[in-house]
Amino acid sequence: MCLGFPMTVLSGDDARALCERKGETQSVSMLLVGAQTPGTKVLVHLGTAMRVLDAEEAQSIDDALDGLEAALSGGDFEQYFADLIDREPQLPDFLRDQK
Repeated sequence: MCLGFPMTVLSGDDARALCERKGETQSVSMLLVGAQTPGTKVLVHLGTAMRVLDAEEAQSIDDALDGLEAALSGGDFEQYFADLIDREPQLPDFLRDQK
């Protein structure tokens, strides 16, 4: 399984950017998303920015990753999935009311 991680652009150009996540920096290819202003959140997979994220989506992904880490270490993880607690599962649109 491969995961993408939200990172924050610190500086860069159309080709590469210095990005940060949880205090660690990494040079990231920006060829798929183009140059981004400092502070922009991008989803990084295998050293490449795959797409630009808004702050809410970046936080949701970070929460899910933190929850996964907590669950794998045997800790409490429910608080990381607050958006899913007390919610009924939903079918994707393409599976609803197929007529």
